[in-house]
Amino acid sequence: MSASYDVIVLGSGPGGYVAAIRAAQLGLKTAIVERELLGGICLNWGCIPTKALLRSAEIKHFMEHASSYGLKVAGAIEADLDAIVKRSRGVASQLNKGVTHLMKKNKITVHMGEGTLKSATSIEVKGKDGAETISAKHVIVATGARARELPFAKADGERIWTYRHAMTPKEMPSKLLVMGSGAIGIEFASFYNDMGVDVTVVEMLDRIVPVEDKDVSAFLEKALTKQGMTILTGAGVEAIETSGGGVKAKIKGKDGKVADHEFSHVISAVGIVPNTENIGLEAVGAKMERGFIQIDDLGRTGVAGLWAIGDCTPGPWLAHKASHEGVTAAEAIARELGNKDVHPHGLDRNNIPGCTYCHPQIASVGMTEERAKEAGFEVKAGTFPFIGNGKAIALGEPEGFVKTVFDAKTGELLGAHMIGAEVTEMIQGYVVGKTLETTEAELMQTVFPHPTISESMHEAVLASYGRAIHI
Repeated sequence: MSASYDVIVLGSGPGGYVAAIRAAQLGLKTAIVERELLGGICLNWGCIPTKALLRSAEIKHFMEHASSYGLKVAGAIEADLDAIVKRSRGVASQLNKGVTHLMKKNKITVHMGEGTLKSATSIEVKGKDGAETISAKHVIVATGARARELPFAKADGERIWTYRHAMTPKEMPSKLLVMGSGAIGIEFASFYNDMGVDVTVVEMLDRIVPVEDKDVSAFLEKALTKQGMTILTGAGVEAIETSGGGVKAKIKGKDGKVADHEFSHVISAVGIVPNTENIGLEAVGAKMERGFIQIDDLGRTGVAGLWAIGDCTPGPWLAHKASHEGVTAAEAIARELGNKDVHPHGLDRNNIPGCTYCHPQIASVGMTEERAKEAGFEVKAGTFPFIGNGKAIALGEPEGFVKTVFDAKTGELLGAHMIGAEVTEMIQGYVVGKTLETTEAELMQTVFPHPTISESMHEAVLASYGRAIHI
C-alpha cells in the first residue's frame, strides 16, 4: 500500500525543507522527497559553502594587509586550495546533518529518490531499493534550478566550470574567465581574485551587477578594477575552444571588434534553468512559462492540491525568498485543511533583499533610483559615504556607501542600496522598515548605536532630505 500524507514536498532545498517543517509544526502529516542531499543546492553546493570559500579569501586578504593594522606577518601568505575546499565541504556537511536532524525532530518522513508527479496529489519515487507511489491531500513542488549552459560552452569540469566545479576545483586557475556578472559570477570572481588568480569578467550589459543601482555598479567596477580584475562590459563571448592546456575564447567588445584571448579556466555564470522537466507538471495541468511554474502570491498553481515555491517559480531566485514562500504555502494549506488560526499573507516582492558577498559586499532592497523615476515617482535620494563613518575608518574599511530612495510626496522608503563592509548584515534594517511601511520621519527619529557602520544608514536617510550631519 502506498503511504498517504497531508502534505508532500518535492525537493528539500531552503524552500522545500522549510515548507515541510512549517507544515509539520501546524500538525500536518508531512513527507519530503529528495533525490540527492537534504538541504538542496543552497546548503550543499550554493549559498553556504561559497560563503565558507569567501571567508577564507577574506582572511587571506586581511593577512596580506596586516601592516595596515600595525601587525607583522612573517613570510608570504599561501593558499592551501585543498584545505580551503575541505573546510567549505565540511561546513556544507554540517548543515546537511542539521537538516536531517530537523526532519527527525519534526517527524517528517523522508523519501530518498527521484520524484515524478503521477497526479496533482501523488508522486512516484524511484529510489535505490525500487519505486513506490505516495499520495497526499496537497503537494508542494520545490525542485529548484540549475546553472544554465551556453551551447558553445558546455561544462566539462576540467576547463569549463559551473559553480559546482568552481567550488571543488582540482587545481587553482592561473588565468580565469568569468562569464556573467550576477551574484554568482561576481562572488567567484572575487574569491579567485583574492586567491591571486588573474580574473577577467565579461558582462553583456553595459554594467556589472546590472540588477543593482547604477551607483553601486559603478562603485563595484572601480573597486574590482583597483583590485586587479579586468572588467569587460557591453561584451560577449562568441566562442570557446578548449585544449589540454587551457581555453581560447573569442570575445566581442563594446566596440564590436572580436579579439582572441587565452585562459586556463572558464566559469559560466549566465543564469539558471528551472528543474521542471520530466516530472509530470504538464500532464497534471500546471501552467508553465519559460519552464517556470506560474503561481499566485500564496503558491497555488491553479491545479487543485498542487503548489509550487522557490527557484522553479518566477524570480527573484533567492534562498530566502524560497523559504518565505515555503512558510506561506504551508500555512495556506493548513488553513484549507481547516486550521483557522493561521493567516498566510502573500509575498511582497518589493520587500525581498538581495545580497552579493564579493569584496566589497553589496546589499539592496526595493527600487533603484532609476526604476523609481521610471515608475512615475517624484523621488528624494541621498547617499552617505563610509569615509564619513567613524567605525568604518577604524576598521580600515572606509570604501563604500549607503543610498536611500524615498517618495517625495509620501515619505515612503522605496529602496535602499549599499556597498561596503558588512552591508549584507545591515540591509535587514531597511527591510524591516519597508515591511512596516515606515516613512522618512520614523527613520530619522530612530536612534542608531555609536560607533557602528549602521550609522551610515541613518545618515543616508538624512542625506535624502538634505540633513546629513557628517558630510
